[in-house]
Amino acid sequence: MTAKNPAWKSTILVPVFAPAVIVTLLLVIGTVSSPELAGQVFSSTLAYITKTFGWFYMLAVAIFLVFIVLIAFSKWGQIKLGPDHSEPQYSFPAWFAMLFSAGYGIALLFFGVAEPVLHYAAPPAGAAETVDSAKQAMQIAFFHWGFHIWAIYGLVGLVLAYFAFRHGLPLSIRSALYPLIGDRIYGPIGHTVDVFAILGTLFGIATTLGLSVAQINAGLNYLWPQIPVSTMVQIIAIAVITGLALISVVAGLDKGVKNLSILNMVLAVALMVFVFLVGPSILILEAFLQNTGSYLNNIIERTFNLQAYTRSDWIGNWTLFIFGWTIAWAPFVGLFIAKISRGRTIRQFVMGVMLVPTIFTFLWFSIFGDTALHLIMNEGYTALINEVQNDTAIALFKLYERLPFTSIVSFITVILIITFFVTSSDSGSLVIDSLASGGTMATPAWQRAFWAILEGAVASVLLLAGGLSALQTMTIASALPFAIIMLVAAVGMWRALVIEGHRNTSLLHHMQAGRHGSGSSSALWKKRITGILNFPARVEVAEFISVTATQSMERLARNLVEQGWPAEARYDPELVRAYIEVVKPDQTDFIYEVRLREYARPNYAFPAQDRNRDGDAQYYRAEVFLRRGGQTYDVYGYEEHELIGDILDHFEKYLHFLHISPGVLPWNMAEHDEMLHGPRPDANPS
Repeated sequence: MTAKNPAWKSTILVPVFAPAVIVTLLLVIGTVSSPELAGQVFSSTLAYITKTFGWFYMLAVAIFLVFIVLIAFSKWGQIKLGPDHSEPQYSFPAWFAMLFSAGYGIALLFFGVAEPVLHYAAPPAGAAETVDSAKQAMQIAFFHWGFHIWAIYGLVGLVLAYFAFRHGLPLSIRSALYPLIGDRIYGPIGHTVDVFAILGTLFGIATTLGLSVAQINAGLNYLWPQIPVSTMVQIIAIAVITGLALISVVAGLDKGVKNLSILNMVLAVALMVFVFLVGPSILILEAFLQNTGSYLNNIIERTFNLQAYTRSDWIGNWTLFIFGWTIAWAPFVGLFIAKISRGRTIRQFVMGVMLVPTIFTFLWFSIFGDTALHLIMNEGYTALINEVQNDTAIALFKLYERLPFTSIVSFITVILIITFFVTSSDSGSLVIDSLASGGTMATPAWQRAFWAILEGAVASVLLLAGGLSALQTMTIASALPFAIIMLVAAVGMWRALVIEGHRNTSLLHHMQAGRHGSGSSSALWKKRITGILNFPARVEVAEFISVTATQSMERLARNLVEQGWPAEARYDPELVRAYIEVVKPDQTDFIYEVRLREYARPNYAFPAQDRNRDGDAQYYRAEVFLRRGGQTYDVYGYEEHELIGDILDHFEKYLHFLHISPGVLPWNMAEHDEMLHGPRPDANPS
């Protein structure tokens, strides 16, 4: 599709988009045609996978957790997910709200009461409805929704953010395989991986949307009994959610998803505080600490517990089911987390993704789960067990019956469920559209709207035909091959980090000898003082870049060409920057740029006058930028031989890097496009 209006110009990658849509339609048609047969096929497949490969699921998740923690606390933890000079795009509260809402906010509403009650009534080991089963129920809930879940999401997000923002590869699942297969990620292998990720995301969102509108329906029926629990009501709910998601997805990430996510967190925290205050507050605090300690103490044992000697169905129905579902959702949540994490260090990313959501989750289960168990064990509300076993969706609303302001809190909960659904739908649409566009982040609104509508349509059709459970089972089964892809991606990232370590070693081997000149003559140190205390105007620095810097680079480029190195120097008058690049086939490119940067004058530049915070004068610097980002030093005032010397310092380190890293695959880095076509809007802070 072509259009004169850029806002309508398609970014679709046909080899990914077409197979994804075709397979979606075929699976929906097949499931609708015979939902019972489809359910049997998918269920038998899932049973076989969990029985035969259950050990692999548990081992893979353990590897994900260990890998991401080791990376965070290694020497690589300081590496930024982007150029060295990049800064986080979103504040920490907004970042956390978005990753949490997209991750599993809705799961807490659904399982926060239900899972502890169900485990208390039917524990995997020991007697039911005892103090021991209550302790076990909370520890299991912590285990299912703690570090392991976020290690799965975090690994995918970290790998994608690293390769996309650090090395300029597409923000797509295929990029994780680049260190292993190189440019073949742009061929059939890469297309297949992205199609698989789209299908997992699409059906994961559609089936969860279809199955979970039952909770909305139950809440509406609880508030207004005249509203029946029926398929039609649930389809209307899907239509409303899809409509709201359309508005949000068209608004985009900053206006839509971010604001909705913040609203989600405000409402969720308000519900937590309310239940904590009116519930058994002291018990909740004590149980939170005790259960957290038990979780940490037993995390290794539970990670590798497959009930090998008892052989019950519990492990498959709960732990493997939750981990498999999470792996199936990992392309969606991981890619979305990556999309909002540019500019953070690896350590910040892992700590934010792993620690904060886990603590919040433990608090949530302690407040809602322990309140429910307290009502059952100490206040005789045993009817809650049967009600939860009969209808998991009604669990949270039945808890509210024993708390004050029942109707108001129930209404707020229904609103929160809807906003969580909308957030999942629109963030899922953004992710799917990016995958279907080959990793392009700036896509037209109509494409994002197409996927949001398709999600709602698939959910509605399958809900009517009774095929949602079959598709949910298929999504879980699909987690097996993606777990393998995640392990391969981890190997690829480790290899890339090792290479980056070589690069840093070579680049930082010694300080730039020519940065400030050498020697101790009076002329040199006086020149240096002048440079430190000088705050030049734009015209002066621009002239330096266009004349001195450009001529120096052109002279050096001519000499390199004579030596057999394909060097080229250019000047960009629009963006006021000069750069020299050396591009050799099958090697990492060398790029050195002098860029105009604007700053407000510092306090010490105005010794005799008060500062005007709203109208401070500006000064300009000619800063050096390399492939790995800004170097934060100014070369304005350098003479030709000094600037050539500085370039050669970096070029020598570049050659050293090539020497100690043989066989390095070339990175298709984003900075290369920035040099040729100008920086991304968010990549050139002034």
